[in-house]
Amino acid sequence: MSLAPPTPTHAPPAGRKLPNRLNGRSARVLKSWEVLLAVIAVAIFFANTWASPYFLDPWNLSDATFNFTEKAMIAFAMALLIISGEIDLSVAGIIALASTAMGWAVQYGAGTGELVAIGVGVGAICGAFNGVLVTRFGLPSIVVTIGTMSLFRGISYIVLGDQAFNGYPESFAFFGRGYVFWVISFELVLFAVFALIYALVLHGTNFGRHIYAIGNNPTAATFSGIRVERVKMALFLLTGLMSGIAAVCLTARLGSTRPSIAFGWELEIVTMVVLGGVSILGGAGSILGVVIAALIMGMVTFGLGLLNVPGIVMSIFIGGLLIGVIALPRMVQLLRKGRLT
Repeated sequence: MSLAPPTPTHAPPAGRKLPNRLNGRSARVLKSWEVLLAVIAVAIFFANTWASPYFLDPWNLSDATFNFTEKAMIAFAMALLIISGEIDLSVAGIIALASTAMGWAVQYGAGTGELVAIGVGVGAICGAFNGVLVTRFGLPSIVVTIGTMSLFRGISYIVLGDQAFNGYPESFAFFGRGYVFWVISFELVLFAVFALIYALVLHGTNFGRHIYAIGNNPTAATFSGIRVERVKMALFLLTGLMSGIAAVCLTARLGSTRPSIAFGWELEIVTMVVLGGVSILGGAGSILGVVIAALIMGMVTFGLGLLNVPGIVMSIFIGGLLIGVIALPRMVQLLRKGRLT
């Protein structure tokens, strides 16, 4: 006599989506975090309006976008990488090396098109180098990228020393200082386009669902047929590529290259991602949260600048914000355990 397999006592209801689609309770929590960020963003906007009469000037608001657009473009790719359970702390070093390569090319008469190709290409190569070390050799990404962070910027210091590369073509400046319409800068348009693309990729494609699955449980993802190492390699390559694009925009905006360019940006980019609701442990997060976090950090930085607050205070604020955002979920968890016991 054949026996039918036992029916699971806790079987999920029909039609229930997989956990990596961030539905159910996780989706509600994430949504509430995004709503909270939106409220904070509105509050900061009005606080800046009250603190400085120059804040609402259209051109000042346009200038404020330069405080976050370049970093946010990298943050989109970094968000996907952190959701997958990895991290890249070398992004600022990649910017320095890509900018140095463009500056070197200018000395030999490279045109605008060639400079853009060099900047983006160097960024992609650096990202691929990180990806190979992590995926092929099984090295921890945080250790690898701390090393390449020093490596990439160190090469820039060797090439430049105390000097700076100048003489970029006038047409090249459009990528960092050009305006598409009135006060709408090219960088802001690029930021909006990338936000839409990354939102569609992460939340509307199988590739995005694979990223969530890898971040939640890489072993289970492997047994599900997901090519984990290939996905992670693509994400490191993508992060390097976005760093190269940011290097083009930043170099064009500054009009020169120094080895200290984008110094400390890795901290601000990671803060932007984590503040946006992306779990530092992987497996959860959204692009919308990163967009709102970018707006918040941009407004805070610009508002403090209008009040002539020293840059060191801004650094202290960003460092404290990163620690607070990472520690907050753990503190809430401990409080809940205390109430239960």
